[in-house]
Amino acid sequence: MDSGQCPAAPPGTSYPDALQYLLSFADFERSGRFQDRPDVAPMLALLQRLGDPHLGRPTVHIAGSKGKGSVAAMVDSVLRADGLTTGLYTSPHLHSYTERVRINGEPVSEETFARLTGALRPAVDAVQAELGERRLVTFDLLTALAFLAFREAGVRAQVVEVGLGGRVDSTNVFPAKEAAVITPLSLEHTAVLGDTIEQIAREKAGIITPGCVAVLAPQPHQAAREVVLQAARAAGARVVDVAGEYRWRRLAHDLRGQRIRIEGPRGPIEARLPLLGAHQIENAATAVATVEALAPALPRAGLRPAPTGARDGWGGAIVRGLESVRWPCRLEVLRERPLVIADGAHNRDSAGRLREALRDYFSCERAIFIVGASSDKDIAGLAQEIAPVAGAVIAARARHPRAMDPALIAAEFGRRGVPAEIVDSVAGAVERAMAVAGAGGVICLLGSLFIAAEGREYILGCARE
Repeated sequence: MDSGQCPAAPPGTSYPDALQYLLSFADFERSGRFQDRPDVAPMLALLQRLGDPHLGRPTVHIAGSKGKGSVAAMVDSVLRADGLTTGLYTSPHLHSYTERVRINGEPVSEETFARLTGALRPAVDAVQAELGERRLVTFDLLTALAFLAFREAGVRAQVVEVGLGGRVDSTNVFPAKEAAVITPLSLEHTAVLGDTIEQIAREKAGIITPGCVAVLAPQPHQAAREVVLQAARAAGARVVDVAGEYRWRRLAHDLRGQRIRIEGPRGPIEARLPLLGAHQIENAATAVATVEALAPALPRAGLRPAPTGARDGWGGAIVRGLESVRWPCRLEVLRERPLVIADGAHNRDSAGRLREALRDYFSCERAIFIVGASSDKDIAGLAQEIAPVAGAVIAARARHPRAMDPALIAAEFGRRGVPAEIVDSVAGAVERAMAVAGAGGVICLLGSLFIAAEGREYILGCARE
């Protein structure tokens, strides 16, 4: 196939048809059943059939347990602010699958999504016939679709977020890349990635390739840090240690954002970040470290000159990029009276950060929490972190097929002395919380991105997939 062209889609392919086709494959996100694989050979075979659409442009590849989506969005925003046409691939989505594939910050259209899905099918059929017992999965196809979209749009740089783990993730298909970023690591998906922080770190560090720059975000676990550093040394990758080379702090904040200062080897940056939380300042420092590490590679790719200063050139792009980033459902204020906040906190560490942010950014000592979670989440750990600031909990039943039984959530909070009730829908939980909270109260949706997204959809009227 011509490496610059997509095959024609079957006539009549619609967006609902495309989704039905994609979800007919094994899908860990929806079923929770992980299809074990020793390597990414099926994904590489599919990409080869498509003319290797993932190659030929600078790549930033991001893995981690927390913050990887936020860092990806920030890096993409900075590259766009410097005038590059970018492709951004993230998961999961909030309201539509199209959000996962963005060109210049905008989701691809449903028509483009459907057309590219149709274009995938001949290659998928051919690869499936070759694989024998090994099978492609939904995330393989979504990832390939993203690379097709990037090639078709002529993007000049791509930012790719890992789906699960790193080593055998569908996105880990690059023989070389400009930057591999490891955001904070914690225990997650232990049934798939391993039950120790060292095992999880080895899986995440699997995205580091020879000769790339490995950007290491501040790590809460020293053991994880050591594993990543060892992997970088083995790959001959230069390490940018964000905690060692950068300093950051908040200067001011309100309900819609915060003014921050980041100091690094190339000088200070001050910007208004439209995302709240101390962890987002840390994420911003990691994003700045990434784009500054990336800068020398861009002239070699014929893109832009190296950074020239904080007020113009690349430094100005960093400021503009941070100030224009959008990343919903991360301490997002959906309404001010009562104050309604949506956050994707889903494990012990992220719940602890949320608790700190509620006190620090909103002066909140008691809130009503609408809680839902995937069936594999550590709801006990989340409850332990949230209970000290929980006046009440409404356990909600989400639409997601992997949603945890809300009775289990209510029972976990009840064991910690937090009054808890069960509501059969997120929309109903929002209405109940508003009735209880009154105009001066604080309501927070958490436990998973799909709970936060459903609440956001109900309050703001966002469209579903």
